[in-house]
Amino acid sequence: MSDIFREIEEEVRRERYAQLWKRYGDYIIAVVALVILAGAGFQVWRYYQHRAILKASQQYMAAEALLQSGHPEQAATAFAKIADTAPSGYAVVARLHNADALLAAGHSADALKLYKKVAAGDDTLLAAVAKLREGWMLAGTMPRLQLEALLAPLTDAASPWRFMAREILAYADYRDGKFAVSEKEYQALAADVEAPIGVRQRANVMATFLHAGGDKSFGVVPPAATPPAAKAATAPAPAKSLKARQDAKRHPEPHQRRGHAHR
Repeated sequence: MSDIFREIEEEVRRERYAQLWKRYGDYIIAVVALVILAGAGFQVWRYYQHRAILKASQQYMAAEALLQSGHPEQAATAFAKIADTAPSGYAVVARLHNADALLAAGHSADALKLYKKVAAGDDTLLAAVAKLREGWMLAGTMPRLQLEALLAPLTDAASPWRFMAREILAYADYRDGKFAVSEKEYQALAADVEAPIGVRQRANVMATFLHAGGDKSFGVVPPAATPPAAKAATAPAPAKSLKARQDAKRHPEPHQRRGHAHR
């Protein structure tokens, strides 16, 4: 009897499944198809994304080579193209290096605009780098208080960029003629074991320079004296007088007479 009941139960179950499939089968097929297409689309997207990143990487290295080989104008054009067409990561980095190339080519105003644009972006790492480069660009002209305001987020005690920001401010004090203040700032940077080695080395050079009297003007180096022999060699031949020229016509040199006789 149990076998009969089991068969009946299975028959009922099959009938129920058949009814469900008849009612919802099309929807189930559509959902499965969508899942398959979504997976295939994701794989296609990943493929093209990989190709775009590889292409951007190659273009970036070519542009960097142009900049390093002394062709900033061409490098700026190449970096600008990458910034407009590459995936977001490469685009932001390319925009930063585009500013570097423009600055090297002498287009300071355009470079400053790009530094400001990157500094205002969402990438905190590149924003800090752009702000530091903007600070160095303006360190020679911007008033000290405005420079402090520009670098304020980076001079915080918890900021990893504080040492480079302090170096810019120390230079601003040197530029303003505050040599004693600047020397102390450079000395503090040179002695700070947490500062990057490059910053410490540059700060030590500037502190030594200022301590040795580098803030003082010793005048202009005079040009080197011309040796007497060089003066004699470059001195113009004395002009002949009218009488000397007339005598030369009447009494030519022996080689002139021979040339005349030959003719």
